[in-house]
Amino acid sequence: MSATSAEGQGKSQQATDPNERERRHGSRERQPGRDRGDRGGRDKESPFLERVVTINRVSKVVKGGRRFSFTALVVVGDGDGLVGVGYGKAKEVPAAIAKGVEEAKRNFFRVPRILKSIPHPVQGEDSAGVVLLRPASAGTGVIAGGPVRAVLECAGVHDVLSKSLGSSNTLNIVRATVAALKQLEEPQAVAARRGLPLDEVAPAALLKADEKVSE
Repeated sequence: MSATSAEGQGKSQQATDPNERERRHGSRERQPGRDRGDRGGRDKESPFLERVVTINRVSKVVKGGRRFSFTALVVVGDGDGLVGVGYGKAKEVPAAIAKGVEEAKRNFFRVPRILKSIPHPVQGEDSAGVVLLRPASAGTGVIAGGPVRAVLECAGVHDVLSKSLGSSNTLNIVRATVAALKQLEEPQAVAARRGLPLDEVAPAALLKADEKVSE
C-alpha cells in the first residue's frame, strides 16, 4: 500500500469517526433549556388568563445615540370577575411582558356580573378614550374590538355590546374600558342606596337565573 493511499484512508476514517467530528466541530446536541431563557419567568403555568394587547418599541435619545427599549400593555384576569391592567417597560420583550403582568396583578379589581353580562349600561372615559358598554342577552358574545375584548374576556364577561366613541389609541381605549367596568354596581347596592325594593332595580327572574348559574 502506498503512502498516498494510506493517508487518504486515514482521513476517511477521521471523517466518519463521530468522536473526531465532535472534537473538531463541537457537539451540536441542544442542552435542555439552552438558548431559550426563562421568558421572564412566564414558562410556569399560571391560574390567570393573560392577554398581551400591544407591544411597542420606544427609543430615548442620549449623548451617545439612541437607547431602545420595549413597552407591553398586558391584561390579566381569572375569567370569573377579577381583572387588572398593567404596563411594563424593559430592554427585552419578555421582561417587559413580565413587568406588565406583575403590575396588572397589583391592579386587580372585581367586576359585577349578571348571567355573564354586565348589570347595566355604562360609559368610561380616560384622556381622549371613550368606551360605551351595554348588557346583552345570553349567546350574543363579546361584540368589541381587540383592546376592549381582551379586558372583557379576562374579566369573564361573555355577552356584551361595546362601542368606542373617542380616541383610537390602544392605551386610552383599555383604560377607558377599565374606567367603565369600575363604575358597575350590583343591583343590591343600587337598591340599598336608593331605598327601593330589589325587584324595582332588577327583574326578579333575572336575579333568580343568575343565582342558578352561580350555583
